[in-house]
Amino acid sequence: MKTVFKSILAAASITLMASSAQAATTLEQLLDEVKNSRVSEARINKKRENEFQSARADKQALLRKAQSELKSEESRGDRLQKQFADNEVSLADKEVELTTATGTLGEMFGVVRQASAEAYGQISTSIVSAEFPGRGAFLKRMSEEAKGLPNIKELEDLWFALQTEMTESGQVSRFTAEVVNLDGGSQQQEVVRVGTFNLLGEQGYLVYDDQNEMVQPLGRQPDSFQTTTAQALHTATSGLIPFYADPSRGGILSLLKEKATMMERYHAGGTVGYTITVMLFIGLIIGLYKLVTLTLVGAKMKAQLKNVSNPSSSNPLGRILQVYTENKTADAESLELKLDEAILKELPRIESGINIIKIFAAIAPLLGLLGTVIGMIATFQQITLFGTGDPKLMAGSISMALVTTALGIIAALPLLLTHSIVAGRSKSIVHILDEQTAGIIATHAETEKA
Repeated sequence: MKTVFKSILAAASITLMASSAQAATTLEQLLDEVKNSRVSEARINKKRENEFQSARADKQALLRKAQSELKSEESRGDRLQKQFADNEVSLADKEVELTTATGTLGEMFGVVRQASAEAYGQISTSIVSAEFPGRGAFLKRMSEEAKGLPNIKELEDLWFALQTEMTESGQVSRFTAEVVNLDGGSQQQEVVRVGTFNLLGEQGYLVYDDQNEMVQPLGRQPDSFQTTTAQALHTATSGLIPFYADPSRGGILSLLKEKATMMERYHAGGTVGYTITVMLFIGLIIGLYKLVTLTLVGAKMKAQLKNVSNPSSSNPLGRILQVYTENKTADAESLELKLDEAILKELPRIESGINIIKIFAAIAPLLGLLGTVIGMIATFQQITLFGTGDPKLMAGSISMALVTTALGIIAALPLLLTHSIVAGRSKSIVHILDEQTAGIIATHAETEKA
């Protein structure tokens, strides 16, 4: 480094001498300038040398300081390493002491965590949470997120949660909640809670959806006699109210929701069931028509019996009397044949349609049996394809088999009753005609003998 500085100074001196030589006018002046330059250069070099000596001393001081700090840090590292080893031994000793001191508290942690999990499963799905929402958050944290032993406050909170559930299970309370309707809307309603069993609203039975934490009506209300008691309890303010409660906390209501209605059972009969229904209605209409017409005919015949001397053509008896009036001069045998012929003409009008009712009454059970056979065939086909693992696959065919048989019997009973009534009414009319005809012939025969 010194060689470089000297080269730079020599070059500067030569340059200065060259410029001085140009400016000098005599040799004496040039000599003086060279002397002055030499003295100045020596002074500058001395100054620079002093500066370099001073910087060297400073660097030596920094080096000694750095070496001292390094030695200090190495000593500190040795102390920390020894302290770390001592701490490891101390931690091991403390862990042994903690295990010994904990003792049965570890078992208590497991019991508390298990109890919290069971309580969370019960309370989160309980309908009491519809009235007191957010009860399960603490229990969920205790059962899933707790890592250490529970403190006194946490144990008390667990106790209070269980005690609250037990207390509310025997209470009937009213509260206002947002009820989500089946169409998607919602409204604030007064809800009656019966213990931990049922929720009641304006529509009847309600259910609590613990996943979404909302109250909604039952998808399908049970039978009317059960819903009526629920509505009576909902509107009551005091007193003893009979009520159909679900002790399974919604399980039975869920099964009743799947219960088929009468219309669903009827439609399960399919085409065979519809055919039986059409036959039933046709038979009943014919029976009603015949019952009305025969009743009117019977009334006219009773009126005609009171006025035998003036026969009318608006009723069978009057028409038979007209035949007698027209054949009074004939002998008894001929008159009998004429009257029998008149009665035979009246029979089709009186008995028309009655046999159809009887035929429908006989065919309806046969159609029901046909539906049963068809349903059993479909059931065995499904068993062949899918096996017997899922009974629901066979339920539709079995329903058809049973419903059609029931429909056939149901249709046959009123048709038989209607046929019996109509046939009895027609027989009574024919009996009156036969009775009056026999009387007319007997009277005519006596007249001839006289």
